[in-house]
Amino acid sequence: MNTNDDLIKAPEYWLETIQNEIFRQVAGYLKDNNMTQTQFAEQLGVSKGYVSQVMKGEFNYTLKKLIELSLAVGKAPVLEFKPLAEIIQADNRRASEPVNPSLTKVAEPAMPYAITTSLKKQ
Repeated sequence: MNTNDDLIKAPEYWLETIQNEIFRQVAGYLKDNNMTQTQFAEQLGVSKGYVSQVMKGEFNYTLKKLIELSLAVGKAPVLEFKPLAEIIQADNRRASEPVNPSLTKVAEPAMPYAITTSLKKQ
């Protein structure tokens, strides 16, 4: 078993993956609605500190809170269970594929993990 296989089997990997996606969804919602974290906290009826924790990934979500956050940004939380072997196999396939040089990952404060291309339409 390789290191990636072990990583995929770690609960922390999945927690961080979900936290990153929640961050992306909330950040996108704030940007699309020209809203501050304070305004979002008021909309949710929670403290500004709570929203700050969400945005920093310093919060371990209960299922209820995950659903509340998802609905607050106009999204439905869809949970899918797949066999670990299927995830590992897909990850190993991706790792062996050549990297497309026209794609680069860009980490922006407001929207991390954005993919941009150097071949822009004119």
